Amino acid sequence: ELGKRAPRWIRDNEVTMCMKCKEPFNALTRRRHHCRACGHVVCWKCSDYKAHLEYDGNKLNKVCKDCYHVIIGCTDSEEKKRKGILEIESAEVSGNSVICSFLQYTEKSKPWQKAWCVIPKQEALVLYMYGAPQDVKALATIPLLGYTVDDTPKSADLPHSFKLTQSKSVHSFAADNEELKQKWLKVIHLAVKGETPECQNE
Repeated sequence: ELGKRAPRWIRDNEVTMCMKCKEPFNALTRRRHHCRACGHVVCWKCSDYKAHLEYDGNKLNKVCKDCYHVIIGCTDSEEKKRKGILEIESAEVSGNSVICSFLQYTEKSKPWQKAWCVIPKQEALVLYMYGAPQDVKALATIPLLGYTVDDTPKSADLPHSFKLTQSKSVHSFAADNEELKQKWLKVIHLAVKGETPECQNE
């Protein structure tokens, strides 16, 4: 269907990095572009291709490298590198997850920041953290097995927060409300014991 019908555009605010080369976007040097064939948000380097798109009256349109190769019928000869553990696309795992939502996150004395957190079904004992729901690479992963859960916020913490601790590493999370916090805790309490949690996504 590539090029035959208009794609669903991924919104700019759903990504923090180029969906092809994974370079982070920043205000100055990395402007966001949309591939007119697949709708992905890409950086200028990855959108530097043009192809004739059927849905747009065969006019030349800006497309990403991947779509360019598909549309002109040239296969990418290089073997696709095996994806590293962080290179699992957020949309891929969010759609097939035990639980996913935005949580506030902090470690050590860093300021709280918003992260898109996902526990995928196929790896129900690992928590993936992304900058945004459509990012193609995780910022971090936490293997939950063996962590201790502390769900009583201290005065300095945000309300609805909980901590995961294991020896010297401490990860603090905060949900937007108590109901969401309890959903996460239900999943995490099982995962830290090595039990597979049930799906909490509506």
